[in-house]
Amino acid sequence: MKKVTIIGSGTMGNGIAHTFAQFGREVQLVDISKDSLDRAIKTISGNLDRQVAKEIITSDEKTAILSRIHPTTDLASGVKEAELIVEAASEDFKIKSNIFKTIDQEAPEHAILATNTSSISITKIAAVTSRPEKVIGMHFMNPVPVMKLVEVIRGYNTSDEVTKLIFEESKALGKVPVEVNDYPGFVANRILMPMINEAIYSLYEGVAGVEEIDTVMKLGMAHPMGPLQLADFIGLDICLSILQVLYDGFKQPKYAPCPLLVNMVAAGHKGAKSGSGFYNWSGGSRNLVVSSQFSK
Repeated sequence: MKKVTIIGSGTMGNGIAHTFAQFGREVQLVDISKDSLDRAIKTISGNLDRQVAKEIITSDEKTAILSRIHPTTDLASGVKEAELIVEAASEDFKIKSNIFKTIDQEAPEHAILATNTSSISITKIAAVTSRPEKVIGMHFMNPVPVMKLVEVIRGYNTSDEVTKLIFEESKALGKVPVEVNDYPGFVANRILMPMINEAIYSLYEGVAGVEEIDTVMKLGMAHPMGPLQLADFIGLDICLSILQVLYDGFKQPKYAPCPLLVNMVAAGHKGAKSGSGFYNWSGGSRNLVVSSQFSK
C-alpha cells in the first residue's frame, strides 16, 4: 500500500500520518480546517526533530518524511487515489458514519476503509457503506510513532483477505497487530477505561488524592503513569465517550461514568488538550502539578 489517506489531523491522526510517511507511504492528511492541518504539520515536524535527536532518523530522512505528507481540506480529492483510508476523527458515530458514507462514494472500489475508533462498533460503521467486507478497525495507540500495538478489529462482514492485508501493513510499519472481536471497547479500552473510571471514583469518594492514587498505581503496579494522568493525556472527553459506549453496549453499572468525570468535561476541563484536568498542563508534561480544584 503506497497511497494512504488519513482523515483527521488531531493527536491520533497526525501520529498515524507521521508513521505511514516514515515508512515510505505517500500520505494525504485530510481535515476540515486548514489551521488544524497547519498545527498537525508543526506537531509532526517537532516529533521528527525528537527522532533526529535520538538518532532514530537523520535530518535528511525528516525532510523526506515531511515531503510525503500532503495536507488537504478536500475530502473527495484526498481519497480518490487511496489504497487504504484510515479515519481518525472524533469518537462520535454520527461524525464517523457521515465520513464513511462520503469516502465509500469517492474512494476507489479496491480501497480498504479503516477506522481508528477506540470503542465504536466496526460492524455498525461498515453498515453505512456498500463495501462492508472492506471495512476494518485499525486502533493505534498514543503516541503512534512510539507505541507498538495495533488492535485489528474485524467487523461481522470483514473479509479474511482484508484482515490479512491490514496485518501485513501493520507489521510493515513496525507495529505488532493483534486481532480482536467487535464488541464495545474491544480489548484495550474494555479493560483500561473501567480502571480509569474506578480511579476517578476513588478521588470522587475521597479515598485518596490525585497524586496518591497515581503513585499507588505507578509504584505498586509498575504502570508508567498513573490512571488520572493517563486520563488527562488521553483526553477526559474521550474517556467519557468510550465509557458511554461501553455502558450503552453492556448496560452494566460498572461502566457508568463517574459523575466527577461528567462534570469536568461539561466544565471544559478535558486534560492535556485543554490545559487542565486532574493536573495543570500549562507548564507542559515535565512540570505537572495537581489542578487547584484537587490540591489540598
